[in-house]
Amino acid sequence: MAGGGGEQRVDPVPAVLFIRRPGAPFCDAMHQRFRVLELATRASTEQAAAFLAAAAAEPDPPRAAVVMGGRSVRADAAFLDAVPSVRCLLSTAAGVDHIDLAECARRGVAVANSGTVYSADVADHAVGMLVDVLRRVSAAERFVRRRLWPLQEGGYPLGSKLGGKRVGIIGLGNIGSLIAKRLEAFGCVIYYNSRRPKDSVSYRYFPNVHDLASESDILVVACALNKETRHIVDKDVLEALGKDGIVINIGRGANIDEAALVSALKDGRIAGAGLDVFENEPKVPVELLSMDNVVLTPHSAVFTAESRVGRVAVQASSVQLLGLGR
Repeated sequence: MAGGGGEQRVDPVPAVLFIRRPGAPFCDAMHQRFRVLELATRASTEQAAAFLAAAAAEPDPPRAAVVMGGRSVRADAAFLDAVPSVRCLLSTAAGVDHIDLAECARRGVAVANSGTVYSADVADHAVGMLVDVLRRVSAAERFVRRRLWPLQEGGYPLGSKLGGKRVGIIGLGNIGSLIAKRLEAFGCVIYYNSRRPKDSVSYRYFPNVHDLASESDILVVACALNKETRHIVDKDVLEALGKDGIVINIGRGANIDEAALVSALKDGRIAGAGLDVFENEPKVPVELLSMDNVVLTPHSAVFTAESRVGRVAVQASSVQLLGLGR
């Protein structure tokens, strides 16, 4: 734009922090719109602190940050103190457990997430893992690849059908509701636990997760992670689920007491599990790696080509609405 003397003045391109590099389509879109300051992959705590200090010292410091969970940097009071210019946080995930929402509200920092972009894909993944565990799909595939089929006598171990199973869903939000609809189509009976009963559904409500587990054949964890839901599936809940029970987790790793889960699987106190998330990602308990009744995926339930395209649109719109666009 023109200055007072008629000279042309170019407004600086707004800076945005990347705390953990997102996927290429979203990353490319952000680079086209903003000056991106990116924390190095696998940066140590000390390196992260130095990076934030340098960002805060910029002549035009960043007003927005794109954050993901599972890194040394958490979007909390210390983070906001380090870069006080940040006025909005964008989470590339649906979950916001890596963001201190109360602190953001206190400071007037806006928060946006991916909304429902990933919901259908996560629901599909949950059902896929459940079918895999019950029908032993991955285990059977490994069996064939190891050329053990010709050596097997008496047939391959039986799986179990999905139809007719009682499925208890912990967290009947958008993703949990989509899982329920998919499992209804398989002929499953749906129960649920949530913060409160939902008038919009006819499923049986359980205010207590222990009671939900005792009446279910399968537990699906689809709730957010917070102080109330950390280890919501603990030793007692697993005992209530019983030796024929299956656990599916597409929420957050810490929703389940991982040590208790490993112990229950080793001792045969539950029948199997499908896990997309873990307490200390990317570390996975070594005991799980050799269990044929466990299906493991690398926190990938959200990742489809379609969902990534949708995320670019949602996050770019969020930035524009928050007034950071050019």
